[in-house]
Amino acid sequence: MLQFKFLGILMGVAIRTKKPLDLHLAPLVWKQLCCIPLQLEDLEEVDLLYVQTLKSILHIEDSGITEDSFHEMIPLDSFVGQSADGKMVPIIPGGTSIPLTFSNRKEYVERAIEYRLHEIDRQVAAVREGMSWIVPVPLLSLLTAKQLEQMVCGMPEICCDVLKKVVRYREVDEQHSLVQWFWQTLEEFSNEERVLFMRFVSGRSRLPANTADISQRFQIMRVDRVSEQNRVGVSELLLFCWL
Repeated sequence: MLQFKFLGILMGVAIRTKKPLDLHLAPLVWKQLCCIPLQLEDLEEVDLLYVQTLKSILHIEDSGITEDSFHEMIPLDSFVGQSADGKMVPIIPGGTSIPLTFSNRKEYVERAIEYRLHEIDRQVAAVREGMSWIVPVPLLSLLTAKQLEQMVCGMPEICCDVLKKVVRYREVDEQHSLVQWFWQTLEEFSNEERVLFMRFVSGRSRLPANTADISQRFQIMRVDRVSEQNRVGVSELLLFCWL
């Protein structure tokens, strides 16, 4: 729980300082952080196969299965279900001693869904507690899950148009051939390659969702380097930094 609380602190710092984190959390986690009630569709996004299995149990009579043949088709004999980490666990207290039958399958499916939708409530509460040390957590309920994710994580795509808006040139003009070659090369990069470039020049892998929140400038400088062999020839280099 302390680690989840620490994660919440990091997320709060990311919001406060507008320095995005490269986090990959399921959409339902962001919803829970915003206190948005979860629906079955949220579980489908992260575990479609499990939801389909539960639906097939609920409507098993459509396949011609009767009470007599129920246990021949369903390899479960008690109120246990699959958790997010793939383990079989009781979906209600004492679930291992409650038999699953044809007649109580509806209750089983309802309890299984309820368990999965609230499986990480304690962890989410710990993250919110950590965030509350940095930002006013009650205001998170005013946000959508997508808005909160963008505030914490920024944009997953490194867009060249955004970089061009915040670039600053020193000792070189944007029409210089080296600069033109640079932008052409960067635009030909995949997003993964642009992320690696951003890490190299700035130590960050994401940009804020709002361009106005980029407080530091992406700088391109021209550097003249004398040849080490004959001390006569001079070559031009571009230096990139984030200041």
